[in-house]
Order: sequence, then structure tokens, then C-alpha cells
Amino acid sequence: MNLLDLLIAPAHAQTAAQPGGFGMSLLFPILLIGVMYFLMIRPQMKRAKEHKAMLEKLSRGDEVLTNGGIAGTVVDLGDNFLTVEIADNVRIRVQKGAIGNVLPKGTLKSA
Repeated sequence: MNLLDLLIAPAHAQTAAQPGGFGMSLLFPILLIGVMYFLMIRPQMKRAKEHKAMLEKLSRGDEVLTNGGIAGTVVDLGDNFLTVEIADNVRIRVQKGAIGNVLPKGTLKSA
């Protein structure tokens, strides 16, 4: 045993002889990224695409529910905002992105 063995562990030289080498060490992170894409990123992109399509189909008279829980009928549409009537002669302006759902016709009258 010499002084160099005390500074550099003999096990360090043994790590180079691992089977698989560099390619196997990259396999796990690549698989992890692939699983995260299919379980998290792809479904979120699909929901965003569906929400955008729903907002483009909005028209006057549609019954909507905002993300804040306010239900009403669309009275006026703009590029970024729309006017929602939540009661008789009570109208609010909300951003289009704040619309969570389009309700089936007649939902508000039955409530």
C-alpha cells in the first residue's frame, strides 16, 4: 500500500468496468422523460386544445359557467371579453379564458 492509495480509492478504478457503460446510464432518464410526456404533458395539451375550441364556438345565448362558479347567459361577444347576464338586467364582463364550461340549453331556467 502506498500513499497514492490513501488519496485515490482503489474502488474508483473498478467503476470503469461496469457492464453497459454510458448507454445504460442514459436509458433511465430518457425513459423517465418519455413517461412524463405521455402521462402529464400530452393530456394537458389535449385539454388546452379542447378548451380553445370551446371558446371559439361560443355564441350569443349560450349558457356558460365561469371558473369562479358564476353561471349566466352570453349577451355580447368581443375578441377577448364577453358579457354574461347573470340575472335580470345584471351583466358582467369576463375574459374568454375565464369560461370553464358551456352548459346545455335550459340549465339555468330549471335551476
